[in-house]
Amino acid sequence: MLLWTVALLFVPGVGKTVWLSLQAQPHLVFEGDILILRCRGRKNAELSQVTYYRDGKFLHFSKNNRPLFLGTATANSSGHYNCTGRVKYTRNMDSWDSGTATVQVQEWFLPPVLTALPSHELCEGKPVTLRCQTKPHSQTLAWRLLFSFHKDGHTLQNRSPHPELRIPAAKEGDSGLYWCKASPEGGRVQKRSPQLELRVWTPVSRPLLTLRPTSLVVGDEVELLCEAQRGSPPILYSFHLNGDVLRNHVAPHGGPASCLFRVMSQQDAGSYSCEAGNRVSRETSEPETLSVDDPQVLSAPTSRNWLVPGLLASLLAMMVIAAALLGYFRPWRKNGPLPPRNSPSAPVEEQHPLYVNMYRQNETNEGVIYSEIYKITREHEARPAQPAQQDKDVSVIYAEVRRPQRSEGPDKEPNRRSRTH
Repeated sequence: MLLWTVALLFVPGVGKTVWLSLQAQPHLVFEGDILILRCRGRKNAELSQVTYYRDGKFLHFSKNNRPLFLGTATANSSGHYNCTGRVKYTRNMDSWDSGTATVQVQEWFLPPVLTALPSHELCEGKPVTLRCQTKPHSQTLAWRLLFSFHKDGHTLQNRSPHPELRIPAAKEGDSGLYWCKASPEGGRVQKRSPQLELRVWTPVSRPLLTLRPTSLVVGDEVELLCEAQRGSPPILYSFHLNGDVLRNHVAPHGGPASCLFRVMSQQDAGSYSCEAGNRVSRETSEPETLSVDDPQVLSAPTSRNWLVPGLLASLLAMMVIAAALLGYFRPWRKNGPLPPRNSPSAPVEEQHPLYVNMYRQNETNEGVIYSEIYKITREHEARPAQPAQQDKDVSVIYAEVRRPQRSEGPDKEPNRRSRTH
């Protein structure tokens, strides 16, 4: 500890008589003492026109050399002082200088420091002790120090000789800014400690996890809501799927936390849980199961992500149906020419094949095509009544056309045979 004492240093001129001196009272100056400066003449000679200086700057002027009262001494009172004046009743009317006197003010005690034992951060329900620590000067041990404790502008303990304040079971409401003050019993000086933040943490309660909804299909959105009803903020939430961490969220002022995501596949189904924690505890919720339905059993998609696949599936189905209808209504034929597009159609009750082509290859490697042609009666023609047994008689014309053999040249006319029945 740096001790500040009063020292008077005179620097007399060589071969000159020192006529002035500067004295400080008391000789040993402590904080809180009344500091007085006196400018004295040699052999108590009377002085006039006395001027006081501090660190080379004008401080005070006294015509009749009255003592200078500087008030209550503080650490800022320390400095280098000197005075000038004239000695009365002498032939030499010159102004004399006392020389420099250094004044250093001692501290009664060091500034106090407030500490919390075992720690300034603790769990709710634990005891804590606040201690105001300082060290007095060796020459002021006989003076008793008094201590006061304050929190957020309120006095908890006022001028007690006990330097400690005990809280047997801390609550969250005990959190705040604390400081202490120390002063001698006489009350001449008082010092305040820096502020100390005491933080009492409430453990988090077991969080509750809510799934919205609990059953859905691929493409739907699901919200996980996790909330701890009790606990000192900030609270750190983490969401888990089958034990793996999905996402973390910090609630700086407490309250619930949510996690919103879109189901991408059936791998998103499973057991979900959440964890809440702060500086003193951690708790895990009960697991909740999320099920993802098979989209194939649904009649319609439930999300916009199904719009494009649904349209493609519908288009494909329509193409398959169209191909089936085309195959069903297309006339059966083999190697024969197609019927004319403008052929008359028969009524519904009289529809018969217009022609049937059959292809046969004989022993001479000749290809023969037989055609069967039916006669169809038009609706506007009158049909005579016929016996029932004659309804099946239909005139048929067979035509046999032999294809040219490979050995025959292009100039030879193909062999044609025809039969008519």
